[in-house]
Amino acid sequence: MLHGMRSLPPPLAAEIHRRLELALDAGRQAGRRTLDFFQQDTFAVERKADDSPVTIADRTAEQLLRERIAQAFPADGMVGEEFGTTPGRSDFTWILDPIDGTKSFIHGVPLYGTMIGITCQERALAGFVYFPALDEAIHAAVGEGAWHVRGQHPPRRARVSTKARLAEGLFVTSQVDSFARRGAAAVYQALEAAAWVTRTWGDCYGYLLVATGRAEVMIDPILNVWDAAAVQPIIEEAGGSFTDWAGRPTIQAGEAVATNGAVRAEVLQITAPFAATPP
Repeated sequence: MLHGMRSLPPPLAAEIHRRLELALDAGRQAGRRTLDFFQQDTFAVERKADDSPVTIADRTAEQLLRERIAQAFPADGMVGEEFGTTPGRSDFTWILDPIDGTKSFIHGVPLYGTMIGITCQERALAGFVYFPALDEAIHAAVGEGAWHVRGQHPPRRARVSTKARLAEGLFVTSQVDSFARRGAAAVYQALEAAAWVTRTWGDCYGYLLVATGRAEVMIDPILNVWDAAAVQPIIEEAGGSFTDWAGRPTIQAGEAVATNGAVRAEVLQITAPFAATPP
């Protein structure tokens, strides 16, 4: 049974819905704030300790999100890429990535997004991703389906593709050399050989492609919890699978495989021998 068939107890579902409503509004506001800097040469790009880039746009957007969340749900915790962890007093934690795809952002490429994941007792139960330069968004809550929005058009149900073999499908990832950096170059080579088409339309945009049926598999060899929390419920509610390389549904593994479900077994046969925690 696909994970999208799950449901939540009504009181928990109501609490998640309240938070998702805020995520949709605040996420769009924060994403649009990044457009003040997008394709401009007026801001500096810094390098963090892990050599990843960060800009004033990342920090400005995350600060906006934190202020909106703290005002509406002061007991909730927060985890963000730029400002770390703020402990909460409730069971809910917001996991924030103000710009997922900063490398795309700083090069003027519109395939970046603002990501908000909502967890309860460490379970990712809702997510929202907004692509401000494309004015495209996708959101989901467990038991309520995944919904795709373009511009001012009404939301449409997001569904994964039905292609049954990688040989018929599109494989996307974020950066090819990340496979070699974790000693798994053979995984990329095998997936590229098996797939009909391979592209590096990665970061959160790759997960959008899977959730909307435009790609069959998106893989990240290296990622953080703020890269995963928003997209797990989205992929699952669209009818697909979101797991670690061994096939376990989690946002904590530091790696991810998102598929349309139909090619899941074929993909995991390739990734499982290289999983961070062997199956």
